[in-house]
Amino acid sequence: METSKRYRDVARQHLRDAIVDAARELTIAHGWDNVRMAEVATVVGTSRQTVYNEFASKAGLAEALARREVERFVADVRACLFTHGDDVRAGAYAAILRVLREAAGNPLIKAILSSARDADPLLPFLTTRAEIALVAATAVVQDWARAHAPEISDDDLRFGAESIVRLVVSHIVLPTAAVEHTAERLADFATLLVATYSATPARR
Repeated sequence: METSKRYRDVARQHLRDAIVDAARELTIAHGWDNVRMAEVATVVGTSRQTVYNEFASKAGLAEALARREVERFVADVRACLFTHGDDVRAGAYAAILRVLREAAGNPLIKAILSSARDADPLLPFLTTRAEIALVAATAVVQDWARAHAPEISDDDLRFGAESIVRLVVSHIVLPTAAVEHTAERLADFATLLVATYSATPARR
């Protein structure tokens, strides 16, 4: 019985992954506004009702698509931040540069941002939806900053980490300079923030 349940769970996850993959491909090709649940089902080789059964609505599918993309970015951020050991600035620079480069070259991000002028419904899932992008990315930055400055208060740590994430996201959405230059400046800011808060008496 347990083996059968595990098999069903694995099969369902494969189906969900395939649906999200199809939605990603169609979004890159045509833009999210032009993606239809029936078309997603056709690409996967399943029924439209099955797609709705798994994600309830197009908004549910959008959230799943955005969540997976964010998870990939966050995994990269964690690896870059912690690879550089005690060198705070090197870790910050590597992580920020990786995110900016990946965002600039990511075909899904490009598709979303290029249609942002038409109020693409996917954009908020990758920017302002706190339960997806902000919370996940902020948690990683908090872990990293805490490792370098354990005396930072919880409130300062949370606010500083979220501020860094919001700045990076803003430069993804509206880039103003080469990614290398932006990463340099944001890394300076992150380093200064960690140093400033670590030197400030804790306010708990």
